Amino acid sequence: MAESWYTMRDEVFADGLRGRVPRLPADPARLEEVARQHLPAGLWSFVAGGAGGGRTLAANRAAFDKWELTPRMMHAAQPLTLRTELLGTSMAAPVLLAPIGLAGLAHPDGEAAAARVARELGLTMTLSNSSSLSLEEVAGAAPGAGLWFQLHPPKDDELGASIVRRAEKAGYQAIVVTVDSWARGWRPADLDHGYDPFLRGHGMGTFLADPLFRRSLPADLAVGSELWLAAAAARWRAVFGHSGLSYEYFDKLREATDLPVLIKGVLHPDDAEQAIAHGVSGVVVSNHGGRQLDRSKAALDALPAVARQVAGRVPVLFDSGTRSGADVAIALGLGADAVLLGRPWLYGLAIDGADGVRHVLRCVLAELELTMLMSGAATVEDLRHMVSPAPGRADER
Repeated sequence: MAESWYTMRDEVFADGLRGRVPRLPADPARLEEVARQHLPAGLWSFVAGGAGGGRTLAANRAAFDKWELTPRMMHAAQPLTLRTELLGTSMAAPVLLAPIGLAGLAHPDGEAAAARVARELGLTMTLSNSSSLSLEEVAGAAPGAGLWFQLHPPKDDELGASIVRRAEKAGYQAIVVTVDSWARGWRPADLDHGYDPFLRGHGMGTFLADPLFRRSLPADLAVGSELWLAAAAARWRAVFGHSGLSYEYFDKLREATDLPVLIKGVLHPDDAEQAIAHGVSGVVVSNHGGRQLDRSKAALDALPAVARQVAGRVPVLFDSGTRSGADVAIALGLGADAVLLGRPWLYGLAIDGADGVRHVLRCVLAELELTMLMSGAATVEDLRHMVSPAPGRADER
């Protein structure tokens, strides 16, 4: 890892003198354009699309334009460090890889490639419940990596507990319970393509490796056969989505694991309060990247009130809409202790495998570091005194 993240800029310019330019763009908008060329239309709509007319997806991005930084010049600031520790996990920066399912459809190396890059850069990856590879395979591919596991609570509580116990045994350091996707959102683009990867047996790596899940499959079918996989997909559909979920779920889950448990999908301060009352160790402000509910409140708009309600009792993380290092700085300034980066790392994976993931993450970290340096912010706390509403915007904090 470079002494400073932003030295990657110098590396790129030095390569430019030798006639070499990066395979991937640094501009997040262009990154998305290039990624689209590398993914089939159905998979692209599934990854990049949002619920309904895409208004939540757009609102997540527009919310960042409501805020700006006011730099402080000529300050003899302390040396800048981005190193962070959250819930016992040490991170080189307050940026995590957000859980994204089906990475194996974007690139053959899938989640394993992303985990190896996360380990190399000292970052933490949150593995999706719907990963192409099993949670054990990902942990084995990147020994020593900072790994958290995302759980979509299945209808079968014992199955959920089995998966969580496996994650703890495999070395994962936290469980992130996603509560905003107990049913699939209304996604017109997926309907127009007739494309649901889960119905095709994808995204079940962790489930197919679970002994409890496997025991529920017909014993007379050859493991790995087409009929066995079809039965597995049917069983997955039967157990996915805990529509009766309540906050008491966290009480039961804490009996299954000693790992910190976070709730992901919170937009209302009262929901954060209830989750804390039931023992969660962290709150992730998120609207699932705009994929679940159209016309939902933008996640960034919800962040200040949730952070104010939590008041430092547990870490508050932010997810949904982040594309750049400057975006990360704004979210940190509005109260997040760390930020999850989603679609961009998958775009990098689709374009150039592990090298693509590395490029995307280094760009985000370099811009974050430069944003803080140029603002005179040595710490995240400094950023919180520099973020203010953009002209014409009401202060929503």
